[in-house]
Amino acid sequence: MIIKQLSVFLENKSGRLCEVTNILGEAGINMSAFSIADTSDFGILRVIVSDPDKALQVLRNNHFSVNLTEVICLSCPNVPGAMAKALNILNEEQIPIEYMYAFSMGEVANVVIKPTNVRKCIEVLQKYELDLLKSSDLYKM
Repeated sequence: MIIKQLSVFLENKSGRLCEVTNILGEAGINMSAFSIADTSDFGILRVIVSDPDKALQVLRNNHFSVNLTEVICLSCPNVPGAMAKALNILNEEQIPIEYMYAFSMGEVANVVIKPTNVRKCIEVLQKYELDLLKSSDLYKM
């Protein structure tokens, strides 16, 4: 249930994101989901890839500052209120969330969540029988 996510620190200048996607593409690594947060000086690319360990190495070999982070991916119906239900459970169980991002595919919404305590978050979501994607399923998307 734990998914490895890359966090790539990028200077906020033209072409840096293009470099990352080219490097990953040339290495045969597919991007399944990503989010970009930026400031005036730098950005953080958070990305789920088909082979996180290989991606970590090729990006470091190309002088990018990159880390692996543990996240989870909740799969829920792509309908009004589904995400609210999950967030209410996490709130009631006092599971803080550092950040999250989502992508939908038809009738399913997938939400990448970075809680402060990944293992406790997994326990809570499983207790309430919410669907979590396995890393192997997400890496193949």
